[in-house]
Amino acid sequence: MMQQIDALLAIPYLLTSLAALVGLIVGSFLNVVIYRLPIMMQRNWRKECADYLQIELDETELSEPFNLALPLSRCPHCNTAIKPYQNIPVISYILLRGRCASCNKAIAARYPLIEVLTAISSAVVAYHFGDTTQSLCALALTWSLIALCFIDLDHQLLPDNITLPLLWLGLFLSLFGIFTEPQASILGAIGGYGILWTVYQLFKLATGKEGMGYGDFKLLAVFGAWLGWKYLAIIILLSSLVGAMIGIILIVFAKHHHNKPIPFGPYLASAGWIALLWGGELNHVYLSYAGL
Repeated sequence: MMQQIDALLAIPYLLTSLAALVGLIVGSFLNVVIYRLPIMMQRNWRKECADYLQIELDETELSEPFNLALPLSRCPHCNTAIKPYQNIPVISYILLRGRCASCNKAIAARYPLIEVLTAISSAVVAYHFGDTTQSLCALALTWSLIALCFIDLDHQLLPDNITLPLLWLGLFLSLFGIFTEPQASILGAIGGYGILWTVYQLFKLATGKEGMGYGDFKLLAVFGAWLGWKYLAIIILLSSLVGAMIGIILIVFAKHHHNKPIPFGPYLASAGWIALLWGGELNHVYLSYAGL
Protein backbone atom coordinates (compact mmCIF):
# COMPACT_ATOMS: atom_id res chain seq x y z
CA MET A 1 0.00 0.00 0.00
CA MET A 2 2.76 2.45 0.97
CA GLN A 3 4.66 1.61 -2.23
CA GLN A 4 1.55 2.44 -4.28
CA ILE A 5 1.15 5.77 -2.47
CA ASP A 6 4.83 6.58 -3.04
CA ALA A 7 4.43 5.71 -6.73
CA LEU A 8 1.44 8.03 -7.06
CA LEU A 9 3.22 10.87 -5.28
CA ALA A 10 6.16 10.43 -7.64
CA ILE A 11 3.90 11.65 -10.48
CA PRO A 12 4.75 15.39 -10.63
CA TYR A 13 1.34 16.76 -11.59
CA LEU A 14 -0.52 14.61 -9.08
CA LEU A 15 1.78 15.76 -6.28
CA THR A 16 1.45 19.37 -7.45
CA SER A 17 -2.35 19.16 -7.49
CA LEU A 18 -2.41 17.60 -4.03
CA ALA A 19 -0.12 20.35 -2.72
CA ALA A 20 -2.40 23.00 -4.23
CA LEU A 21 -5.45 21.44 -2.59
CA VAL A 22 -3.72 21.27 0.79
CA GLY A 23 -2.53 24.84 0.21
CA LEU A 24 -6.13 26.04 -0.17
CA ILE A 25 -7.03 24.52 3.20
CA VAL A 26 -3.90 25.85 4.87
CA GLY A 27 -4.56 29.27 3.32
CA SER A 28 -7.95 29.36 5.05
CA PHE A 29 -6.21 28.68 8.36
CA LEU A 30 -3.56 31.31 7.61
CA ASN A 31 -6.35 33.90 7.33
CA VAL A 32 -7.20 33.07 10.94
CA VAL A 33 -3.55 33.30 12.02
CA ILE A 34 -3.02 36.62 10.24
CA TYR A 35 -6.04 38.18 11.91
CA ARG A 36 -5.92 36.62 15.37
CA LEU A 37 -2.24 36.21 16.28
CA PRO A 38 -1.54 39.98 16.56
CA ILE A 39 -4.67 40.41 18.70
CA MET A 40 -3.59 37.52 20.92
CA MET A 41 -0.17 39.13 21.31
CA GLN A 42 -1.69 42.53 22.12
CA ARG A 43 -3.93 40.96 24.77
CA ASN A 44 -0.96 39.22 26.31
CA TRP A 45 1.03 42.48 26.34
CA ARG A 46 -1.85 44.30 28.05
CA LYS A 47 -2.08 41.54 30.66
CA GLU A 48 1.67 41.69 31.32
CA CYS A 49 1.53 45.49 31.65
CA ALA A 50 -1.48 45.26 33.96
CA ASP A 51 0.27 42.68 36.15
CA TYR A 52 3.38 44.84 36.31
CA LEU A 53 1.42 48.02 37.12
CA GLN A 54 -0.92 46.08 39.43
CA ILE A 55 -4.10 47.25 37.76
CA GLU A 56 -7.17 45.22 36.82
CA LEU A 57 -8.21 44.51 33.26
CA ASP A 58 -11.75 44.22 31.90
CA GLU A 59 -13.13 40.92 33.23
CA THR A 60 -14.92 40.29 29.93
CA GLU A 61 -11.62 40.24 28.06
CA LEU A 62 -10.13 37.80 30.56
CA SER A 63 -13.14 35.45 30.64
CA GLU A 64 -13.74 35.09 26.90
CA PRO A 65 -11.29 32.74 25.15
CA PHE A 66 -9.53 34.16 22.12
CA ASN A 67 -7.07 31.94 20.29
CA LEU A 68 -6.62 30.30 16.90
CA ALA A 69 -9.53 27.91 17.58
CA LEU A 70 -12.00 29.99 19.58
CA PRO A 71 -14.25 31.86 19.13
CA LEU A 72 -15.65 30.38 15.92
CA SER A 73 -15.46 32.53 12.81
CA ARG A 74 -18.12 35.25 12.57
CA CYS A 75 -19.10 37.94 10.13
CA PRO A 76 -17.25 41.15 11.10
CA HIS A 77 -20.36 43.21 10.25
CA CYS A 78 -23.32 41.39 11.83
CA ASN A 79 -21.40 38.97 14.12
CA THR A 80 -23.35 35.99 12.75
CA ALA A 81 -21.52 32.67 13.07
CA ILE A 82 -20.17 31.37 9.77
CA LYS A 83 -21.41 27.86 9.05
CA PRO A 84 -18.90 25.21 7.95
CA TYR A 85 -20.30 24.98 4.43
CA GLN A 86 -19.92 28.77 4.14
CA ASN A 87 -16.23 28.50 4.99
CA ILE A 88 -14.98 26.29 2.14
CA PRO A 89 -11.85 27.92 0.68
CA VAL A 90 -12.56 30.06 -2.41
CA ILE A 91 -15.69 28.06 -3.36
CA SER A 92 -17.84 29.54 -0.60
CA TYR A 93 -16.69 33.05 -1.50
CA ILE A 94 -17.72 32.51 -5.13
CA LEU A 95 -21.08 30.93 -4.26
CA LEU A 96 -21.86 33.73 -1.79
CA ARG A 97 -20.72 36.29 -4.41
CA GLY A 98 -18.33 37.79 -1.88
CA ARG A 99 -21.06 38.70 0.60
CA CYS A 100 -22.22 37.55 4.02
CA ALA A 101 -25.15 35.13 3.80
CA SER A 102 -26.85 36.87 6.73
CA CYS A 103 -26.38 40.64 6.32
CA ASN A 104 -25.30 40.72 2.64
CA LYS A 105 -22.35 42.97 3.48
CA ALA A 106 -19.22 42.59 1.33
CA ILE A 107 -16.51 40.16 2.47
CA ALA A 108 -12.93 41.31 1.89
CA ALA A 109 -11.42 39.79 -1.26
CA ARG A 110 -8.09 39.28 0.51
CA TYR A 111 -9.39 36.09 2.17
CA PRO A 112 -9.77 34.05 -1.03
CA LEU A 113 -6.69 35.75 -2.49
CA ILE A 114 -4.56 34.50 0.42
CA GLU A 115 -6.03 31.02 -0.08
CA VAL A 116 -5.21 31.10 -3.80
CA LEU A 117 -1.72 32.49 -3.11
CA THR A 118 -1.07 29.68 -0.63
CA ALA A 119 -2.33 27.08 -3.11
CA ILE A 120 -0.17 28.37 -5.97
CA SER A 121 2.99 28.75 -3.89
CA SER A 122 2.45 25.27 -2.41
CA ALA A 123 2.09 23.79 -5.90
CA VAL A 124 5.29 25.54 -7.05
CA VAL A 125 7.21 24.20 -4.05
CA ALA A 126 5.92 20.65 -4.57
CA TYR A 127 6.72 20.74 -8.28
CA HIS A 128 10.22 22.09 -7.62
CA PHE A 129 11.29 19.72 -4.84
CA GLY A 130 9.13 16.71 -5.71
CA ASP A 131 8.41 13.87 -3.33
CA THR A 132 11.19 14.71 -0.85
CA THR A 133 11.77 15.81 2.72
CA GLN A 134 12.87 19.15 1.30
CA SER A 135 9.38 19.63 -0.13
CA LEU A 136 7.67 19.13 3.23
CA CYS A 137 10.06 21.48 4.99
CA ALA A 138 9.80 24.09 2.23
CA LEU A 139 6.00 23.98 2.45
CA ALA A 140 6.13 24.69 6.19
CA LEU A 141 8.47 27.63 5.55
CA THR A 142 6.31 28.92 2.69
CA TRP A 143 3.12 28.90 4.76
CA SER A 144 4.88 30.66 7.63
CA LEU A 145 6.24 33.33 5.29
CA ILE A 146 2.76 34.08 3.92
CA ALA A 147 1.47 34.64 7.45
CA LEU A 148 4.46 36.86 8.27
CA CYS A 149 4.01 38.95 5.12
CA PHE A 150 0.41 39.86 5.78
CA ILE A 151 0.87 40.41 9.51
CA ASP A 152 3.72 42.78 8.70
CA LEU A 153 1.59 44.60 6.13
CA ASP A 154 -1.23 45.00 8.65
CA HIS A 155 0.72 45.73 11.83
CA GLN A 156 4.38 46.28 10.84
CA LEU A 157 5.18 43.32 13.04
CA LEU A 158 7.03 40.04 12.47
CA PRO A 159 6.00 37.93 15.49
CA ASP A 160 8.65 36.00 17.40
CA ASN A 161 5.98 33.28 17.72
CA ILE A 162 6.71 32.48 14.06
CA THR A 163 10.26 33.68 13.34
CA LEU A 164 12.02 32.08 16.31
CA PRO A 165 10.60 28.55 15.79
CA LEU A 166 11.57 28.87 12.11
CA LEU A 167 15.10 29.87 13.12
CA TRP A 168 15.53 26.87 15.40
CA LEU A 169 13.95 24.57 12.81
CA GLY A 170 16.42 25.75 10.18
CA LEU A 171 19.36 25.06 12.48
CA PHE A 172 17.91 21.63 13.32
CA LEU A 173 17.40 20.69 9.66
CA SER A 174 21.03 21.53 8.95
CA LEU A 175 22.06 18.61 11.17
CA PHE A 176 20.63 16.32 8.47
CA GLY A 177 21.84 18.40 5.51
CA ILE A 178 18.30 19.06 4.28
CA PHE A 179 19.17 22.41 2.68
CA THR A 180 22.66 23.17 3.99
CA GLU A 181 25.28 21.96 6.45
CA PRO A 182 25.49 22.94 10.16
CA GLN A 183 28.50 25.25 9.82
CA ALA A 184 26.92 27.20 6.94
CA SER A 185 23.60 27.32 8.82
CA ILE A 186 25.10 28.70 12.02
CA LEU A 187 27.17 31.27 10.15
CA GLY A 188 24.10 32.16 8.10
CA ALA A 189 21.96 32.74 11.18
CA ILE A 190 24.65 34.88 12.81
CA GLY A 191 25.39 36.75 9.59
CA GLY A 192 21.72 37.30 8.71
CA TYR A 193 20.98 38.91 12.05
CA GLY A 194 24.28 40.74 12.27
CA ILE A 195 24.18 42.32 8.80
CA LEU A 196 20.78 43.97 9.22
CA TRP A 197 21.53 44.88 12.84
CA THR A 198 24.65 46.71 11.63
CA VAL A 199 22.71 48.49 8.87
CA TYR A 200 20.07 49.48 11.43
CA GLN A 201 22.64 50.93 13.81
CA LEU A 202 24.48 52.85 11.07
CA PHE A 203 21.23 54.26 9.68
CA LYS A 204 20.08 55.29 13.15
CA LEU A 205 23.46 56.90 13.86
CA ALA A 206 23.33 58.84 10.57
CA THR A 207 19.65 59.92 10.63
CA GLY A 208 18.45 59.48 14.19
CA LYS A 209 15.63 57.28 12.86
CA GLU A 210 14.95 53.57 12.94
CA GLY A 211 15.10 52.21 9.41
CA MET A 212 13.68 48.77 10.18
CA GLY A 213 12.53 46.57 13.04
CA TYR A 214 14.25 43.76 14.91
CA GLY A 215 11.84 41.30 13.31
CA ASP A 216 13.60 41.91 9.98
CA PHE A 217 16.94 40.92 11.54
CA LYS A 218 15.39 37.68 12.80
CA LEU A 219 13.76 36.91 9.45
CA LEU A 220 17.06 37.22 7.57
CA ALA A 221 18.63 35.05 10.28
CA VAL A 222 15.92 32.48 9.50
CA PHE A 223 16.97 32.36 5.84
CA GLY A 224 20.61 32.18 6.87
CA ALA A 225 19.83 29.18 9.09
CA TRP A 226 17.79 27.43 6.39
CA LEU A 227 19.93 28.11 3.33
CA GLY A 228 23.38 29.01 4.67
CA TRP A 229 25.45 32.17 4.61
CA LYS A 230 26.14 32.04 0.85
CA TYR A 231 22.55 33.03 0.07
CA LEU A 232 22.43 36.13 2.26
CA ALA A 233 23.85 38.49 -0.37
CA ILE A 234 21.33 37.55 -3.06
CA ILE A 235 18.43 37.76 -0.59
CA ILE A 236 19.47 41.23 0.57
CA LEU A 237 19.98 42.37 -3.04
CA LEU A 238 16.61 41.07 -4.25
CA SER A 239 14.64 42.40 -1.28
CA SER A 240 16.32 45.81 -1.49
CA LEU A 241 15.66 46.16 -5.23
CA VAL A 242 12.01 45.12 -4.95
CA GLY A 243 11.49 47.24 -1.83
CA ALA A 244 13.02 50.30 -3.48
CA MET A 245 10.96 49.88 -6.65
CA ILE A 246 7.66 49.42 -4.81
CA GLY A 247 8.50 52.25 -2.42
CA ILE A 248 9.10 54.64 -5.33
CA ILE A 249 5.85 53.52 -7.00
CA LEU A 250 3.88 54.09 -3.78
CA ILE A 251 5.37 57.54 -3.26
CA VAL A 252 4.93 58.67 -6.88
CA PHE A 253 1.60 57.11 -7.83
CA ALA A 254 -0.16 56.34 -4.53
CA LYS A 255 0.91 59.56 -2.80
CA HIS A 256 2.50 57.55 0.01
CA HIS A 257 4.25 60.02 2.35
CA HIS A 258 8.00 59.42 2.38
CA ASN A 259 8.07 59.65 6.19
CA LYS A 260 5.47 56.90 6.58
CA PRO A 261 7.27 53.56 7.08
CA ILE A 262 6.87 50.74 4.56
CA PRO A 263 7.22 47.23 6.03
CA PHE A 264 10.35 45.48 4.75
CA GLY A 265 9.28 41.99 5.87
CA PRO A 266 7.23 41.10 2.75
CA TYR A 267 10.12 41.98 0.42
CA LEU A 268 12.57 40.04 2.57
CA ALA A 269 10.21 37.05 2.74
CA SER A 270 9.63 37.10 -1.03
CA ALA A 271 13.36 37.29 -1.75
CA GLY A 272 14.07 34.47 0.70
CA TRP A 273 11.38 32.29 -0.86
CA ILE A 274 12.83 32.87 -4.33
CA ALA A 275 16.28 31.97 -2.98
CA LEU A 276 14.83 28.81 -1.44
CA LEU A 277 13.72 27.63 -4.87
CA TRP A 278 16.23 29.15 -7.31
CA GLY A 279 18.99 30.52 -5.08
CA GLY A 280 21.70 28.32 -6.59
CA GLU A 281 21.05 29.58 -10.12
CA LEU A 282 20.73 33.21 -8.98
CA ASN A 283 23.94 32.98 -6.96
CA HIS A 284 25.76 31.61 -10.01
CA VAL A 285 24.52 34.49 -12.19
CA TYR A 286 25.33 37.07 -9.48
CA LEU A 287 28.85 35.76 -8.91
CA SER A 288 29.46 35.58 -12.67
CA TYR A 289 28.54 39.22 -13.16
CA ALA A 290 30.59 40.16 -10.09
CA GLY A 291 33.59 38.37 -11.63
CA LEU A 292 33.95 35.98 -8.70
